[in-house]
Amino acid sequence: MIQNILITVLTSSGIIGIFTQFLLNRLKASEQKQNELELGVQALLRDRLIHQYEKYKSRGCAPIYAKENFENLYEQYHKLGANGVMDSIHEEFRNLPARGEDT
Repeated sequence: MIQNILITVLTSSGIIGIFTQFLLNRLKASEQKQNELELGVQALLRDRLIHQYEKYKSRGCAPIYAKENFENLYEQYHKLGANGVMDSIHEEFRNLPARGEDT
């Protein structure tokens, strides 16, 4: 009887351990995938920000709608962290003169 209880406990612990390890592995893979997606989104946002910055800097001004769009993109980019040089690009873009949509 004690032997059966011991076997049951050990078997249950083994199954629980295997199941727990499986869940931990899935969680780790999910976190890694989430991190990769965030880095990808950040790279795309950075690309768009740089593109908009260079486009309107060469014109010497930016329409209001472009400035609003840039701010929205930057805000989302900034939330993802590791901003570096984008902070100075953001500041330069904000300092561009604003023009109406006819620009």
